Amino acid sequence: MKKSFIELGGKEKKTYLCNMMKRLLTSFAAAMSLTMVSHAETLRFDFGSAEAAEGFTAVTSDMTYSAERGFGFEPGAAPVDVVRWGDDLLTRDHVTSSSPFYFSVRLPEGNYKVTLTLGDTEGTSCTTVKSEVRRLMMESFRTGRGEVMTVSFVVNVRRPELSKGNEIKLNSREMDYATGMAKTFTWDDKLTLQFYDTSPAVCAVEIEPAGDDVVTVFIIGDSTVTDQPSGGTWGQYLPRWFDARVVVANHAESGMTIKGFRFSRRWDKIMESARPGDYLLIQLGTNDEKKRGHDPMWDADDHAGDWVRTHSDPEKDYVWGLATMALEAKRHGMHPVIVSPMTKIDRRTATATEVMTPYGLNARRGAELAECPYVDLWQMSRDMINALGRDALAVYSDGTHTDNYGAYLFSLAIVQTIRDLGLDLSKYVLPDAPTFDARHPRPSLKEFSCPVEPSRRARKPSAPSADGQTEFGPL
Repeated sequence: MKKSFIELGGKEKKTYLCNMMKRLLTSFAAAMSLTMVSHAETLRFDFGSAEAAEGFTAVTSDMTYSAERGFGFEPGAAPVDVVRWGDDLLTRDHVTSSSPFYFSVRLPEGNYKVTLTLGDTEGTSCTTVKSEVRRLMMESFRTGRGEVMTVSFVVNVRRPELSKGNEIKLNSREMDYATGMAKTFTWDDKLTLQFYDTSPAVCAVEIEPAGDDVVTVFIIGDSTVTDQPSGGTWGQYLPRWFDARVVVANHAESGMTIKGFRFSRRWDKIMESARPGDYLLIQLGTNDEKKRGHDPMWDADDHAGDWVRTHSDPEKDYVWGLATMALEAKRHGMHPVIVSPMTKIDRRTATATEVMTPYGLNARRGAELAECPYVDLWQMSRDMINALGRDALAVYSDGTHTDNYGAYLFSLAIVQTIRDLGLDLSKYVLPDAPTFDARHPRPSLKEFSCPVEPSRRARKPSAPSADGQTEFGPL
């Protein structure tokens, strides 16, 4: 069991603090390196082994990421250079692979517009793109034979540091406190893009700071919403449905509760990052109902992880906690939206359970107190389970968490409600986002075709179960 910082010995504390200083220096170096990205200069990378186009940095398939270089492919990938004939130096070569490959660029915290040049001048291509920890940005983007196209989206990059030298209290899934290094792409000092599908063809990647007019959609939630290393959540799939005028910043994390989100200072991070006009989607409750045991995301001797400390009564502090968050966001100039927690499923009968009913019903009261929009995901999830029958088992990876199919459906449910509520955010929804009815969910399981990449880690979503143990199982 890893020790908390308080329990570390003298040498261990010294090692941790030294590594913390290295992280700070690395963050500073990222801000000063590579062309001073913070000063609105664009980074341009030409993929492939042929001569690079003017103004672009050549990236060949054997360039593994290093801190010294500041960009490159993540270890474990197997990209391949492809060279074609043609006069256009940018499009006559590209990188592809039969398995997912990851390209990272060291960058300071911020929102970045990413423009991809995709296609094969002598063939067809089909590319799915995810960012950071598997946030779906593009789904099966196809180019015809000889066709090359560009597409853009915005990615949120963040660090755990807060103002005045403070930082978020990250858990053991996110941070190795013995080394002071982040464990996930979410909190490291890079922007990471993942490419895969039947025939990905990446000619170029361009990255520039997003404009101040980009709307940020912040998400607060737990393991049913966070960016999961396998499976999927609606928080991960939501970026798929918005154009490049919106960026999704998913701050949800496994084990979170209303009280836990505050004491870990994740709330502070959002308030420091948000600007007037941004949106805040709040979905909590899955862990708020727990009273016994300890959150395995935290060390055993860290009693801040005891469920008794973060439990919220569904009719009292849960309602008040949601309303308080929404009202604080309003005072900050944001547009809060409260989302009720989805139901759990009985995998023996493929029917909805009643575990989350008190929280699913009372989330609406929080929205009424704060006078803010409300998304009834609890009811929609029950409607979906009833409509899908045994296929509803494919919506969930266990009794609590969604798999990729469920993540896709729930993200569509969120988008449809945004439309139905008439929120200004709806004008940024992509035209290919279909209408959605939870009582007649589409796509059906047979129709679902969003490609799912092999997991880098053979594990189910990281999250505490009812008995306080982390749930593992087959993918």
